[in-house]
Amino acid sequence: MADPIAALRAELEAETITTDEEAEAFRIRYLGRNQGAIPDLFSQIGQQPPEERPDFGRRLNALKADAQAKLDAARERLSAEDATDTGTDFDLTLPGRRHHPGSLHPLTQTLNEILHILERLGFATYEGPEVETDWHNFTALNFPPDHPARDMQDTFFVKDTPPDAPTLLRTHTSPGQIRVLQATEPPVRVMVPGRVYRNEAISYKSFCLFHQVELLYVDTDVSMADLKQVLYQLAQALFGEDVRLRFRPSYFPFTEPSAEVDIWWADPDHDDGGRWLEILGCGMVHPNVLRAVDVDPERYSGYAVGMGIERMTMLKHGIDDIRVFYENDLRFLQQF
Repeated sequence: MADPIAALRAELEAETITTDEEAEAFRIRYLGRNQGAIPDLFSQIGQQPPEERPDFGRRLNALKADAQAKLDAARERLSAEDATDTGTDFDLTLPGRRHHPGSLHPLTQTLNEILHILERLGFATYEGPEVETDWHNFTALNFPPDHPARDMQDTFFVKDTPPDAPTLLRTHTSPGQIRVLQATEPPVRVMVPGRVYRNEAISYKSFCLFHQVELLYVDTDVSMADLKQVLYQLAQALFGEDVRLRFRPSYFPFTEPSAEVDIWWADPDHDDGGRWLEILGCGMVHPNVLRAVDVDPERYSGYAVGMGIERMTMLKHGIDDIRVFYENDLRFLQQF
């Protein structure tokens, strides 16, 4: 008569367990209470001859222990494999995926820095429209009718607007001071940031659009000394406490007197060890500008400042070509 224990042992030893599903099937087939092969043999002990029952029971207990040991070992192995498994389709030899965090554009960084400094100096922010009237952009700012800036070769005019009231893309942020003074009684202390447009040939030093910040302060007894103090504080905050400034007489239709401000930029390759670089224009608000918005120039005075953000950024970071700000070249932008 065939030995059922030996036959079941041979079958059990031939089993392979490579997955959790196969482990569970092994348990049910051999060790399950209701239909397991080993528990079924235990129910047959009473059918054995009395003299063979002890040996049958001993061998059956050993088979059960071996089956349980095989199941436990398989489960331990599968658990360890799951802990270290990185996925069958994951190639560990591939380079890792780089994360490219975004950052603010260098012009935005410089603009935000300037606005933050001016905010601490007491200036509020006003943002005017980029599409302006000729009156706000030129006439109210004391530009004479024959001024070259009114020419189509310098300014972008909007088509199909009345000849006696043309509309244009603002050429500076100065129209903002007109709109503020129209809406607000002095004292006024505002900064006007924004984009401006000029019909210029594109080169390393000029572009058809750029960014400006306009300052306007109008009150009683405002003097050139107030203007210089603000500009010194702004320059020191941007370029360091040891910055050197130079004020040069200049001309702007909307200020009188007017000045351009330069900073000394150290350059070891230069014969003089450095050079003066212009950073902004400024001056005392022209009486005609105040009269245009019904502000009495006999009672009030003020100063105005216009600075280019591109120029400031180029000086801060040693950039020598304005066009790189608008090329969206990641090799450039990722440096900031």
